[in-house]
Amino acid sequence: MKKLLLLYLVLIGTFLVYLYTAYIREDEGPIGRDSGLRGEMDQKYVMVNFLTGIDYWKNGLKGFEDAAEALGVSVEYRGATQYDVNEEVTVLEQVIARKPAGIAVSAINPEALNAAINKAVEAGIPVVMFDSDAPDSKAYSFLGTNNYNAGVTAARKMVEFTGTRGKLGVITQPNQLNHQERTKGFQDTLRSEYPNLQLVSVEDGKGDQLVSEQKAAGMIAEYPDLKGIFVTEANGGVGVGNAVLSAGKLDQVRIISFDTDKRTLDMVKSGTIAATLAQGTWNMGYWSLMQLFLLRNELVEPMPNWRESNVPPLPTYVDTGITIVTKSNVDNYYAK
Repeated sequence: MKKLLLLYLVLIGTFLVYLYTAYIREDEGPIGRDSGLRGEMDQKYVMVNFLTGIDYWKNGLKGFEDAAEALGVSVEYRGATQYDVNEEVTVLEQVIARKPAGIAVSAINPEALNAAINKAVEAGIPVVMFDSDAPDSKAYSFLGTNNYNAGVTAARKMVEFTGTRGKLGVITQPNQLNHQERTKGFQDTLRSEYPNLQLVSVEDGKGDQLVSEQKAAGMIAEYPDLKGIFVTEANGGVGVGNAVLSAGKLDQVRIISFDTDKRTLDMVKSGTIAATLAQGTWNMGYWSLMQLFLLRNELVEPMPNWRESNVPPLPTYVDTGITIVTKSNVDNYYAK
């Protein structure tokens, strides 16, 4: 009887210890594996970009906000309202002065923001890049499209619409690294795989619908036998679509554009744009914040002295992927 009573006492004691451990004891340590990935609302992370009002950023910001909700932290959205490098530098400096928990930056120019980015990192503010990189800065990582491969994909897709002979054009933003890489991938692929497709013109559309329409109209007038135009961003794609419609050359000049704002999708659905490349923008925003959170709360330790040994604490590059959108699957890309 005494042995049975002792066994009951041991079982009851074990159960009480379990209850204390699982339900009663408050977590006294820092955020980590034991407490789960949860922060505090006063831990604020900021997304900084340019042309802040355009539709393109909405899905990335949604990903940033979704990650914040999952982590229990707060976020803010800032950036240059115009396509103006000086304005973005100023906004970034203002954000740094407020000492946020971390900053996700899309760079309007691959060099111009380096000093500000480095200043933030040296002050202990984690910075990651998304969508458009500043590769020589001290930012911890870049999350975005493999833009060179996107250009390769665009060239191969263009051949499906135009065949392997003829003249093509590109409308891009030549001062921005991601657009430079898309253009280079397109050019290199034509040169190495389709030598009878001639790239006759590369124009700066400035990320503006009207400017891109004007550039496309001039290109079509100069090369009346033009067979296709690759546009490296969405506003330009809509402008080029309007130019082709105005010239009455919808059946001759095929357009491959970028991104999935509603105007672009509408033109894909109508056949004005033959295809557009959809980026993983939600992934860019979501995983940017996840990386910043891990850095801010010191949850990444590849080795005890990784700073001294210069070992990256995070993947330095995360490819968020692309998909090809045509009339056959365009309905899947409209906002639900």
